[in-house]
Amino acid sequence: MFVSAAYAQTAGGAGSLTSGLGGILPIILIFGIMYFLMIRPQQKKAKEHKAMVAALRRGDQVMTQGGIIGKVTKVKDDVNEVEIEIATGVKVRFLRHTITAVLNKTEPSE
Repeated sequence: MFVSAAYAQTAGGAGSLTSGLGGILPIILIFGIMYFLMIRPQQKKAKEHKAMVAALRRGDQVMTQGGIIGKVTKVKDDVNEVEIEIATGVKVRFLRHTITAVLNKTEPSE
C-alpha cells in the first residue's frame, strides 16, 4: 500500500526553566521596548500639556485644536473654561484642554 502507519510520539519531559523563559522573554522585551518608545513619551507629553494649560493667564496668545488663534481675556478655573478674543470685540469660550499651544506668554504682573 501507499500509506504507512503513523505512530504517536512519546511525550517529552516537563522541560527546563530555560525553555519556558526562552518562550516568554521575547514578549517581555517587546513590552519593554513599547513602553520606552510609545507609552513613556506620550505620558510625558500629556504631563507637559497639563502644566501648560494650568499656567494659562489673561493676555496669553494661544492656539486651539481647531487652529483658532486668539488672546486669552478671561480664565474660569471653576468650570475649566477660557474666554478667547479672536477679533476685536469677538470673544469665544473654549474648554481649557482644547488649547494646544501658547504662542506668546505675558509677563506676570507683580
